[in-house]
Amino acid sequence: MTRGEGLEARGGAAPRLRASWQRSANYGVPGDEVKPVFTASVDTGSLLYECGSEVLQGLHATLANEPISLMLTDSEGLVLSRVCGDPGITRSLDRVHLAPGFSYAESNAGTNGLGLALADRAPSLVRADEHYCTSLRGYTCAAVPVLDPLTGALAGSVNLTTWSDQSSDLLLALAQTAAGHTSALMLARASGRRARPAPRGEVFRVYADRIDPPELSAAWQHTLLETMDAMGRGRTVAVVGEPGAGKTALAALARRELHPRERVLNARPPAPDDVDAWLAMWAPEVGKDSTCVIVSGVDALPAWAASELAARFTPHRTGFVLTAPDSAAIPAPLLPLAETVVELPPLRLRPDDIMPLAHHFAHRARGRAVTFTPAAGRALTTYDWPENAKQLRRVVAEAAARADTVDAHHLSPEVFTTSGPRLSRLQALERDEIVRCLSQPGATVVAAAAELGMGRATIYRKMAQYGIKNRQLRS
Repeated sequence: MTRGEGLEARGGAAPRLRASWQRSANYGVPGDEVKPVFTASVDTGSLLYECGSEVLQGLHATLANEPISLMLTDSEGLVLSRVCGDPGITRSLDRVHLAPGFSYAESNAGTNGLGLALADRAPSLVRADEHYCTSLRGYTCAAVPVLDPLTGALAGSVNLTTWSDQSSDLLLALAQTAAGHTSALMLARASGRRARPAPRGEVFRVYADRIDPPELSAAWQHTLLETMDAMGRGRTVAVVGEPGAGKTALAALARRELHPRERVLNARPPAPDDVDAWLAMWAPEVGKDSTCVIVSGVDALPAWAASELAARFTPHRTGFVLTAPDSAAIPAPLLPLAETVVELPPLRLRPDDIMPLAHHFAHRARGRAVTFTPAAGRALTTYDWPENAKQLRRVVAEAAARADTVDAHHLSPEVFTTSGPRLSRLQALERDEIVRCLSQPGATVVAAAAELGMGRATIYRKMAQYGIKNRQLRS
């Protein structure tokens, strides 16, 4: 009897557990002894560590007499911290190396709570003999992923472990509460930026009249032609690049150029609990004549969903496109399907695209042509656009809603600053007020200092602190 058959023989298992056991076997994880990888250095300076440790310490205070170990991991399964007041379970966890500095990803430790939560990006409860390694079957583990509230990226996980003979009814609920509080605390201590919306698994049709970009730079054209060439030869393409760079727009434009009458669908990744409904919406379209599906952000898919996609895509090989931040982020089951990987450079490496895109986005937002003053154009073209074209579209749309001729004072304060340390909400408000005063027509540092009630030396110091570039603000 194989190990997978043994799992079934014990009364069956949820599909996620079966998939995890299969991945564990494929990784070559030993079944009798867990041997996690040890990393000497642990990042204790991250926002995740700061906030997660604080939340777990607070939770531990309410569970002081319970045999529960509370752990925080990074996105790769590396245990960052562990809090436990029970000497017995602490010594036991040390013997299986479930301790800071050790990685408990599925590829190292087989099916376990935190490894499964990270692989599937979903809350996970692994009880007793549901663990792949026999040395872990004395425990029950509940783990919940923690997402970065600003970027939506997987930051790590909260893991609660207890003895397998203890009641586990509330364990997962406690882990979910701790993960939620960690994410909320990360947002509160971040720079005051808006939290990223939760993934909704949107599926929509891309219409030809909505992908009419202006004449763009040679860097864009080269990437477009490379994509079209691969598609024209019947190869499956993965477009990679930084978030917001325009990967989906590039893929859709390439398909339109090659197949003008083709129906193009874009499927964005869903929340983990919505994967089944998300697949049901569009997966039947795969393989249909004159239909192409662009699956955006495949790096955000739970492991089992990526495996399901690979199984559905494999018989067809064409008629779909994948996008991801880089080739290493493409889930392992989907990677063999990406016959050609095309990299789209970020907007900061395509400065000649900024103003054509700005005019394009402004026209789309306002319904008519919009002009930009030299000061506004200077601010836009010298900013580094960390969120790429997506950020440019938002900034320009907000500015175009205020005027037909966009000047520097119509632009968001963010484009007049350089990236630096996280700002508190009060610091962000102070920065925005300084930018507002300096961006008024005819403004000077002296006048701005007087309006803000600051000394001239103070405002110069604040400008240096916040990376405010005054030369961009001058008309």
